[in-house]
Amino acid sequence: MISSVPTVKICGMPPPLDLILTFDPKPKKPSLLTRLLSKDTALQSVVWMLISCCALSILAALGRLLGQYEVNAFQTVFCRLLFAFLVMLPMVMHLGFKTVTTGQLKTYIVRSISGMIAMWTWFYAVTLIPIGEQTALSFLAPLFTTIGAAFVLRETVRMRRWVAIFTGFVGALIIIRPGIVDISLGHWVAILSALAMGCSALIIKHLTRQDNPLIIVFISHLIMMPMAVIPAIIVWEWPNQEVWLILMATGPFAVIGHFALTKAYSLADASFVAGVDYARLPFAVLFGWLLFNELSDLWTWVGASIIFASSFYVIRREMREKKDALQKQALLIEKA
Repeated sequence: MISSVPTVKICGMPPPLDLILTFDPKPKKPSLLTRLLSKDTALQSVVWMLISCCALSILAALGRLLGQYEVNAFQTVFCRLLFAFLVMLPMVMHLGFKTVTTGQLKTYIVRSISGMIAMWTWFYAVTLIPIGEQTALSFLAPLFTTIGAAFVLRETVRMRRWVAIFTGFVGALIIIRPGIVDISLGHWVAILSALAMGCSALIIKHLTRQDNPLIIVFISHLIMMPMAVIPAIIVWEWPNQEVWLILMATGPFAVIGHFALTKAYSLADASFVAGVDYARLPFAVLFGWLLFNELSDLWTWVGASIIFASSFYVIRREMREKKDALQKQALLIEKA
């Protein structure tokens, strides 16, 4: 229903009749399509993944810094787990310990084993090679995840997304091109870490079907801490105050990074999230330059451009497919 509103005088003169605004006092209800789009999880998954990329890149920088202090990777991993656990404990207490339940204990154990291998090799690799190269090699993980998502989780991975993932993989290889001929121990360790990360991401996707992301991270830490104790004791050297501060900082960034990662996997297909993970590269290059004066060469930026292009394509395809599906759903409901 249209109703008139009081006229407003401008400079003492009443406005022309065609400038008198009318409105419906009852606000219009959003369309069905708008309400459906507001529930779209693809964009939410991208945001959570970008937060994870930034936090994990900072964590990699902290790991490299600890390597310069000659802190063993086993000791670093234990402290990272311990301080992350202490960060999560108040949040879990607020939710109530009754929420820390799961019917997927065996899956958590497998996830914890793969997670421990990924962390040990990840922190060791970052002490041997530059952050940019370590990050580039970690981009092998989405390839493993995508293969697993297709054949283990039975997710639908269309050909265009396969091509985009492989294109990003080629971009990562371009970055480390100068070192391909003579691959060092650090490169092999980084490749092993990528394999373990891919397996871990696949298991996380399975866990998110039933459990809350915070609970997944918390239970995983409960299982992984005992695994990390004995190796840490064997190589333990008491840190000085500065090293303690760096070790303590690994906890919050690890929680933020892995909680955001788990949240992203709970909102979208594992193969889609894997494509967005390539955004870690510019963060890694930035922190490598700021903290360690690791200047990136032309090949790094060429590879980064290819990676960004493939990631952007994956995001556009996923969101377009979801939007088309929502439009079809809205039309079917309106016709019913």
